[in-house]
Amino acid sequence: MDHITTAGNASPATKTRWYRQLYFWVLTAIVVGWLSPSFGIAMEPIGTTFVHSMKMLIGPIVFLTIVGGIASVADLKKVGMTGLKALTYFQIGTICAMVFGLVAINLFRVGDGVNADASTIETSESAEKLINTGQNQEWWQFLTHIIPESMVGPFVEGDILQIIFIAVIFGIALNAMGKVGAPVLEGVQRLTGVMFKILSFIMKAAPLGAFGAMAFAVGKYGVSSLTSMGGLIALFYITSIVFIVVVLGSVMAFLKLNIFKMIRHLKEEYLLILGTSTAEPALPGLMRKLEHAGVKKESVGLVVPTGYSFNLDGAAIYLSLAALYIAQATNTDLSIGQQLGLLAVMLLTSKGAAGVAGGGFIALTATLTTIGTIPAAGIMLIFGIDKFMSECRAIVNFTGNAVATLFIAWWDRSLDADRARRVFNGEVVEPMPTEDPVHLDEVADLDEDLTEYGHHSPKHPEAGDPAPRHAADAEPSPSADRRPAYSETV
Repeated sequence: MDHITTAGNASPATKTRWYRQLYFWVLTAIVVGWLSPSFGIAMEPIGTTFVHSMKMLIGPIVFLTIVGGIASVADLKKVGMTGLKALTYFQIGTICAMVFGLVAINLFRVGDGVNADASTIETSESAEKLINTGQNQEWWQFLTHIIPESMVGPFVEGDILQIIFIAVIFGIALNAMGKVGAPVLEGVQRLTGVMFKILSFIMKAAPLGAFGAMAFAVGKYGVSSLTSMGGLIALFYITSIVFIVVVLGSVMAFLKLNIFKMIRHLKEEYLLILGTSTAEPALPGLMRKLEHAGVKKESVGLVVPTGYSFNLDGAAIYLSLAALYIAQATNTDLSIGQQLGLLAVMLLTSKGAAGVAGGGFIALTATLTTIGTIPAAGIMLIFGIDKFMSECRAIVNFTGNAVATLFIAWWDRSLDADRARRVFNGEVVEPMPTEDPVHLDEVADLDEDLTEYGHHSPKHPEAGDPAPRHAADAEPSPSADRRPAYSETV
């Protein structure tokens, strides 16, 4: 059967039925949770099972992708420069996001008039655990937390930041082994293919999983929760939209790309985030689509996973807005200098928040505890609506991560901007020389773009495959041909 690319317009013969598309199930879940809260709450096991099954694969995929990318390159200095550029961009992006939040909350003082007495605020049992965790966390602990206590622990706990650390060290060591490490590298690439094959199986349940997660959220928290503190929620969403359009849109315009077309291209990933309230299930899809759009796999494999811990634009906006809202609500006056000091502390406490359950809440508590001028108990004022802001945080984080990868790839001269423009325009483009096509007869009839999570190897090697690693000292052989980590022939 003819092959199609993993992105682009679907032909009429492959048009997905409306009742199998993600948007239908997400919208249905909202209505069901609103009309029948008890039924929506009963859907919790479906949503949590899907999210857990996705998170189960995130650690291995991140580890294998980074190891394969670093071990496959001939020049480790280039990897180091890419990482340095990424961290520089992440920090600048985080500062811009926090400044946006500070300006917004100072212009629209939605916390004024609440007049909350911090000494009389009662905390729930679930909130108390997060508050205690945040109060016992120092600003410098994110640095020491990067190094795990064991090699296995991060994979058990799902700590992405520590997994990245292990993967970078392992990849560098494997690269330094030369030909001796070639069999291990080949095994890493084959295991990556297996992980993406398992992912393709799980993605077949994406509509059902998104339905369960969204129905539970609406059924448990209710639409009425949105109106109780609608001012803060509206300000957060509007600030986030302005940040995406103005800041991230300007970066895309610099690259001569359109951010709205990129968002449309990633619509399935956004629906997954909206349904599950976390950006982690969308990570593999983002990596595959960016590589298909013309970003070299080395850049994708290093920047995207790292950005999930260091490039948290949505969390940065949330932290600055929430901290100042609590200050206003508890009648705590902060000078410009104190607000800038708050921003400096948040630059540290926000890192790694994405990889911890309740990470945004813990980071906010750690920030307020470190500053000392804003009562940490005031966090209970926003605890009830935190769920409704988590989707927006994850969406902004995800969008910022996609834009960051494109920009760093351009900076590193590893971006095919013309191809990216065509892919985002929805044009049907040929697969990359090292990219697998998708067999239509092996794809479940879900959403067409979701088929890219599958892993199907081409029958014949492409002529354009890159040279083997350490080509100068390795004998030419079929086994020396290095394909991308996500498309190794298995």
